[in-house]
Amino acid sequence: MNISRLAKIGSNVAIGRTSIVHDDVVIGDNCVIGEFCVIGEPSRLAEGPLVLGADSLVRSHSVLYAGSELGPGLSTGHHVTVREKTQAGRNVQLGSYADVQGHCRIGDFTRTHSGVQINHGCVLGRCVWLFPHAVLANDPHPPSDLTLGVTVDDYAVIGMQACVLPGVRVRAHAVVAAAALVSRDVAEGMLVAGVPAREVRPAREVIRRDGTGLPAYPWTEHFSRGYPAELVGSWGTR
Repeated sequence: MNISRLAKIGSNVAIGRTSIVHDDVVIGDNCVIGEFCVIGEPSRLAEGPLVLGADSLVRSHSVLYAGSELGPGLSTGHHVTVREKTQAGRNVQLGSYADVQGHCRIGDFTRTHSGVQINHGCVLGRCVWLFPHAVLANDPHPPSDLTLGVTVDDYAVIGMQACVLPGVRVRAHAVVAAAALVSRDVAEGMLVAGVPAREVRPAREVIRRDGTGLPAYPWTEHFSRGYPAELVGSWGTR
């Protein structure tokens, strides 16, 4: 285990013996860091330390760069990369092999599944869902020096293998279907699908496949697993 004496480490922190903790690091209380992790990877683009909030869980082979502020309760899968100048709120979950390319903002309680790529300059609201291998792009004519990050507003859902192109905004409670290619803004509460993606219908018209006949969206009306009661209460009548 290679832990810098300059790192600031809180109480009751467990760090895998094969992990590296660099100088410019602040780790909050009660964090758990698995094996073969790199915490505070140096970067010439970083400004300030890596701050890892209390009660976070960083699973094996993950790399967190210096210059990011990751809120309390962060949970990663395995082999996750978070580059410099990422700001994440509380209780963010990043699935295995997630790639956050820095200069991003991720809101409270946002969750990603495995293989998600969030590119430089993207902004995600709170309680956003990104399903496996979704991509938020940022270069409108690659390769170039122009960065147009994607914006995903609160409670929106991006389906598996969907790609949202640079500069697009997906508004609150919208749903992007699996494998969609989104090249234009998505209106609040709408379902889009296809290549290129087109509006299909209001997401509220999608019916749950559980025999109830009730709408599947907004998902906040019927799904709350893993969310604290005070947050769920703020979603309104269920």
